[in-house]
Amino acid sequence: MKNKFQKLGLILLGAMAGVFLSLNYSAVAQKEEARSPLPVEELRSFAEVFGAIKSNYVEDVEDKKLISEAINGMLTGLDPHSAYLDRDAFRELQVGTQGQFGGLGIEVGMEDGFVKVVSPIEDTPAYRAGIKSGDLIIRLDDTPVKGMSLNDAVKRMRGKPRTSIKLTVLRKGEPKPMEITLVRDVIKVQSVKSKLVEPGYGYLRVVQFQERSGENMVRHINTLYKGGELKGLVLDLRNDPGGLLNGAVGISAAFLPPQSIVVTTDGRTEDAKRKYLASTEDYLRGGREDYLKKLPTAIKTVPMVVLVNGGSASASEIVAGALQDHKRALIMGTQTFGKGSVQTIMPLGNNTAIKLTTARYYTPSGRSIQAKGITPDIVVEEPGVDTRVFLREADLNKHLSNDKDTAASSDKPAAEPNGKPKSENGEAPSKPVEFGSDKDYQLTQALNMLKGLQIIQKN
Repeated sequence: MKNKFQKLGLILLGAMAGVFLSLNYSAVAQKEEARSPLPVEELRSFAEVFGAIKSNYVEDVEDKKLISEAINGMLTGLDPHSAYLDRDAFRELQVGTQGQFGGLGIEVGMEDGFVKVVSPIEDTPAYRAGIKSGDLIIRLDDTPVKGMSLNDAVKRMRGKPRTSIKLTVLRKGEPKPMEITLVRDVIKVQSVKSKLVEPGYGYLRVVQFQERSGENMVRHINTLYKGGELKGLVLDLRNDPGGLLNGAVGISAAFLPPQSIVVTTDGRTEDAKRKYLASTEDYLRGGREDYLKKLPTAIKTVPMVVLVNGGSASASEIVAGALQDHKRALIMGTQTFGKGSVQTIMPLGNNTAIKLTTARYYTPSGRSIQAKGITPDIVVEEPGVDTRVFLREADLNKHLSNDKDTAASSDKPAAEPNGKPKSENGEAPSKPVEFGSDKDYQLTQALNMLKGLQIIQKN
């Protein structure tokens, strides 16, 4: 048995070394930077563990499952955003960027083995049920989340439309878990919304940055201008979890002078060191027509306020940071999420892929948003909302540090006084304020700012 085990380990070590060598050489074929040699001792340990499981585990385990779990473990051990995408996850990612997918409508991450809500997506079952940023999902139906991978948890939350799932949720300030039953739906995210709030003042909301968000934005802006010239525009990025980088560059370019720096990225490889400008080369894909040419010229100078909060992440922070650094708009609201890293999708064989963090991104002035976020020019909190309950990048285990500000990575929302919950009534979650409605206090203050009125803090 021992000899059999040793032979199996050596065979696997050779196979793994061959795989890693081929990957290593293909990755550096066009790179000048020298790579360190493969860690043979560590690969031998891997082979020994693999052999031990195959020989001694209580049940037979397929090789495919063991290798997939090993790959997944390598990636999830790096940071909260790197991940292995199996066939289903890769397909869902591709469909999601087009604006339609099945499920509940929440952006999630992993924290201490549980699923944490980054942001509910507007007009989805989760949003309508009152799911909030920072909620900790501890059970899916009767199955504990502890021990699941994030991909497994997401698969359980996805499902056929009109089927239900019960989430058991822990929320800061509530003394006991809440049970919330949601009915799955086909999630069709309308990435851009708009309306004329009052004569001369437009409201433009970007819910998520998708493949066609730039074109949709142009259509909405032109509709706003049909009522006459605008005196002011509110760009609402609250609870926008991000999305495609080219969408963020395109929307920023709509309001900035041509060739302005929108965002820069920096990583270990030359491909990761880039400047993204307000130019067609950086926001168009596939030779499409320049949709920004259809915008009214006045959009470059109309007074603007950008609304953000703790649910504004990634691509929405890129837009807010670019407009803030170029002094093109006032940023209003509360501190943003702080996701300042770039993930590259690297397709593998068999319709799988890895999502790998390859760079940090920086605002035009060189600020790193990572684990810090965008600080508003004017802080206006939503009445009745404790901003300390927002989950942020700095709260996630293994988050990347902020290489420009070492203090940023240790910034944490303040704890509840004495650790006691604020509410002990155990009531059902309250419905969120509808952004853009007449009850939207932050929007009212943004309009007041545009009109040159003093912001009146609500008592």
